[in-house]
Amino acid sequence: MATVPVSTLPLATRLRPRTVLVASADSNFRQRLSDTLVGLRWQVREAEGGAQIWADAEAAPPEAVIVDSWLPDLEMAEFLKDFRIHFPEVDLVTASGSMAQESPRGPYRQELLYALHRSQDNDTASWNVAPALDKSDPPQDSLHADPWPIPAHPSAIHAPASPQSSAKTAMHTLPSAPLALPAGMTLPASGAQLASAERLPELIGNGACMLEVSRRIRLVAPRSTPVLIEGPTGSGKELVAEALHRLSTRNRKPFVAINCAAIPEALLEAELFGHTRGAFTGAVQGRVGRIEAADGGTLFLDEIGEMPLALQSKLLRFVECGELQRVGDNETVKVDVRIVTATHQPLAQQTQSGAFRADLYYRLAVFLIRTPSLAEHSEDLPLLVDHFLARMGREAPLKRIDPGALAKLAAHDWPGNVRELEHILERAAILAGDEATLTPREIDFGLEIN
Repeated sequence: MATVPVSTLPLATRLRPRTVLVASADSNFRQRLSDTLVGLRWQVREAEGGAQIWADAEAAPPEAVIVDSWLPDLEMAEFLKDFRIHFPEVDLVTASGSMAQESPRGPYRQELLYALHRSQDNDTASWNVAPALDKSDPPQDSLHADPWPIPAHPSAIHAPASPQSSAKTAMHTLPSAPLALPAGMTLPASGAQLASAERLPELIGNGACMLEVSRRIRLVAPRSTPVLIEGPTGSGKELVAEALHRLSTRNRKPFVAINCAAIPEALLEAELFGHTRGAFTGAVQGRVGRIEAADGGTLFLDEIGEMPLALQSKLLRFVECGELQRVGDNETVKVDVRIVTATHQPLAQQTQSGAFRADLYYRLAVFLIRTPSLAEHSEDLPLLVDHFLARMGREAPLKRIDPGALAKLAAHDWPGNVRELEHILERAAILAGDEATLTPREIDFGLEIN
């Protein structure tokens, strides 16, 4: 797309406040870039992470978005692709030349390139942006006819301090054809060099299967898509659900969890949907159900495979229309929740046997995340041991583990997965008493109980 000279835009367009969203986990980078853009008379909004960008753009699309080369809660290639599809009119710029991308092509291209170039190095950067131009760029005299021309040197800008951005927004994972700076214009990659940048902090382990779980969480978290989490008992399914909520645009609303296997069948319906006074024996007052309590947030239904068939049909109606009916009430209530479910059972097989409704399964399993057993990422065992010992060390003297004890753990087959490991280490730490190091003796004791 050919660049549109700023001076040829209608006067009303040129005088209208231009908004740019600056997204980076690096506050210093955001500050430098915001200072320059404010000096160029842009209105600047800021975002610290991926989920914030999308929600901000949906609420009020800016003229441009500048994204750092790494953000903690999204997969960059997927975001760039999605953003361009959903917001084709927004000039999307990335602050890294590491990907094969093109420069911003919108009418304010020169200003965006200048701001990025200045933010790279306040002392040694070359301020001449002319080499970035190509044959499609307008003559320099037409560019300088703009009421806010680009200064030739940073001394020509008297940038006020960047205002504290009160609109720290929320974002969806968007796609866009990646855009990058011209050759020679690169910015620090902030956290791109971190070895575990792909892994979410809730999920301990750098094995390929654990990184895939983090990747899937980042992809789907900003959306309202129903998610089904499948995995063996003790593999961290609730941690995945909590991460989905934390990275979503609903993270300021409630996260409500309920274990469908832990509540008697006779009470589960009232627990989920609520009830009115006198709806059944012992209902001395009305009560809001868990679904309604999660309005605006996330409802996590653990062990969904244990839900009785009769109640599955009522849940299906809510999933389809977003309306529920309290037990003993004739009125319906509209509720907006994001549903995340989990199970250790193969629900797809249960639908074939009739133990689980197929129509409900297909509505809940729109996006599937599988949590691996500990045996599938046994290379992460030392990392997990260090994590649990450090956590226990917050309330008691910190323990270490000797190589022999670690070898005992490595030889175990872990039917109870990560939860079993945590409990074995806790028992071993108690048995060790005042000793600072866990030995094979303490580990053997923990394993024998299992």
